[in-house]
Amino acid sequence: MNVSDLREILQYVPRFRERIFVIAVDGIVAASENFSNILLDIAVLRSLSVRVVLVHGAGHQIEQLAHHRGLSTTNSDGTGITDESTLELAIDAGIRLTNRIMEGLSAVDLRAAYANAIIAHPAGILGGTDQLLTGRVERIDNHALELLLKEGIIPVIPPLGFDGEGRTYRVNSDGIALEVAEALHAAKVIFLSADEVVGGSHALPRQLSIDESEELIKKLRSLNAPSGLISKIEHAARACRGGVPRAHLLDGRVNEALLTEIFSHDGSGTMIYSNEYQQIRRIYKKDVRSIMTLIRQSVEDEEIARRTRADITERIEDYWILEVDRTPIACVALHVDKEYSLAEMACLYVSRSHENKGFGRKLMAFAENLAREKGIERIYALSTRAVNYLQQKGGYIETSSQILSEDRRLRYEGSGRNSKILLKELRTKNS
Repeated sequence: MNVSDLREILQYVPRFRERIFVIAVDGIVAASENFSNILLDIAVLRSLSVRVVLVHGAGHQIEQLAHHRGLSTTNSDGTGITDESTLELAIDAGIRLTNRIMEGLSAVDLRAAYANAIIAHPAGILGGTDQLLTGRVERIDNHALELLLKEGIIPVIPPLGFDGEGRTYRVNSDGIALEVAEALHAAKVIFLSADEVVGGSHALPRQLSIDESEELIKKLRSLNAPSGLISKIEHAARACRGGVPRAHLLDGRVNEALLTEIFSHDGSGTMIYSNEYQQIRRIYKKDVRSIMTLIRQSVEDEEIARRTRADITERIEDYWILEVDRTPIACVALHVDKEYSLAEMACLYVSRSHENKGFGRKLMAFAENLAREKGIERIYALSTRAVNYLQQKGGYIETSSQILSEDRRLRYEGSGRNSKILLKELRTKNS
């Protein structure tokens, strides 16, 4: 880890301190070699005063136990019919896994407790078929969970629920995680599955709004994507609609996926958000380092002209950043030459992880409106590799260096970049 990585992590710590994260782990992930690393990651979260509720599935364990006993199951993931024998398998496999998870948490010096906090009722008759002992969450005993969390104890919740008469039901763990996150007003619900979230055959975008996630579900269904993956997207979107700000889908078999998703700008999986808080603001001296870091790769790729910290600081009032959840993800500068009634839109950049979201066009429009407010009639940009973007998305037209002031033309010719000069006429408020 280098110093810049540590700085990136530290900016998130105050934001998450004493907040609740609900982490849902599929049974197959709990059986994977990486699960011990996940428990270490949870220990890191607890050391940073993040309060954690752990919900786990048991479909993999139920199928293994059924095979070992020579039995067949009516359903293993809690979304279909559960008969008596399948429920017995679910209870045995689920409680055994709960115990093993608590042993693993104890091994990393964390306190945990099995939380009987899921009040369930029968799922009933769906599509004309009685689901028997499959349950649905009626309510969450959030008071019991809050008492455990207050004492620094991690509640561990198996995929089982109980009614008021002592009957047990098999309940889908994705649904439990959703209901627990809503009941506790969690900051995040995080689904750790055995599906390739990024880079797989059904690779998901890094970020999705609720509406985008619902469109994606339709697409994945038409492609016969894994039902478990679709379930997690559905429950993540429902959690966000229910007031949970962020839901995350991760491949739980990938080492450090959990911490990378939480403590880095780019993340490692897919985030579904309920409200994207964003703002465009002027930069301060403390932001100069962020700008330098943000544009570094683009400068190396010769997309943006090289700037020193002194260059930015000298004209700091010209620079603006676009933040999402207080994280800088894009920037732009507007250098005004009132004598020529001309402005240069410069340093327009959007981080790779936020491309194709409309942020570039948003900053372009912002710079143009800012120029109009200053009474500027024309705006231009210099570009080596974004010429088509500026022409097609912004309506800029290629022109010559004759539009530039003498000083700016000398700097342009001396740069050796041979950038294209693109101009746009602006209608000011007075025109």
